[in-house]
Amino acid sequence: MIAASQSRAEKGDANDTRQTIQRLAQLRAQKAKLLGFDSYAAYSLGDQMAKTPAAALKLLTDTVPAATAKARSEVAEMQKVIDAQQAGSKTGGFKLAASDWDFYAEQVCKAKYDLDESQIKPYFELDNVLKNGVFYAAIELYGITFKERTDIPTYNPDMKVYEVFDQDGTSMALFYTDYYKRDSKSGGAWMDVFVGQDGLTGAKPLVYNVCNFTKPAPGQPALLSFDDVTTMFHEFGHALHGMFSKVKYPSIAGTSTSRDFVEFPSQFNEHWASDPKVFAHYAKHYQTGAAMPAELVEKIKKARTFNQGYATTEYLSAALLDLAWHTQQADASPR
Repeated sequence: MIAASQSRAEKGDANDTRQTIQRLAQLRAQKAKLLGFDSYAAYSLGDQMAKTPAAALKLLTDTVPAATAKARSEVAEMQKVIDAQQAGSKTGGFKLAASDWDFYAEQVCKAKYDLDESQIKPYFELDNVLKNGVFYAAIELYGITFKERTDIPTYNPDMKVYEVFDQDGTSMALFYTDYYKRDSKSGGAWMDVFVGQDGLTGAKPLVYNVCNFTKPAPGQPALLSFDDVTTMFHEFGHALHGMFSKVKYPSIAGTSTSRDFVEFPSQFNEHWASDPKVFAHYAKHYQTGAAMPAELVEKIKKARTFNQGYATTEYLSAALLDLAWHTQQADASPR
């Protein structure tokens, strides 16, 4: 199945994309050459934080040794599970393959951390996480405050609107939440604006966060996984980026920044989800108000770093391949 998936666009039929990809890379290289750049990567990175393909490549290659070492240790752990399960088997053992990774990674994770989502979720009730976690961190860090507005119309009744006030009490933005999954809704999570900050007209930002959490039954609480909690903090980092914007020209307002910078505010804000002070403020049982037991907190911390060798090498391989495609010369043969 994994082989079929990996080769689905290279079967020599109408859906084969190899020549199209090669042509795209060549055209991009030609465009860069016409504009005076050595490669499309040089053209693309010129106004980014990395500035040059060499700098981007160095960042990636510097990360490779640690990531691959971690991935190899993860392989060894999974191989131990396979060997133990196959001991005495008539067919004998086998070596871990790429297609086996997710299955055995889950087994190792369960054996090492025994992390039961049903035990964790009662401590992450959505509204409490938002107000006593996401908003609390922003209040502590930046001195801003939030007030729910029920008089502002929304495109769905499940949405909520909050007016955001700066340290001096002046209104600076509106923040909309649209957290529940719907059949008509795209998957994933994102931030966007109804109105971006504009120094020319004085427009204040109207920012929204969208997620796809499961809507609870009537009268029941919306309980989240820690991944969901992290997503809320992440997307609110983008929202803060949009709300804190104070520029003259709307073309550079909010998240209209370099692509290799735009995820920084969100990833920075994501950090506060696991900050001990912030975590203790929101990780409370929705029925009793009790803090999460230290044992569960420790399991969450350890599980967050599980399988990161694999995840990092996956990102690195994609980035290195992308860089290789886009550093070729306009007249070079496709590699």
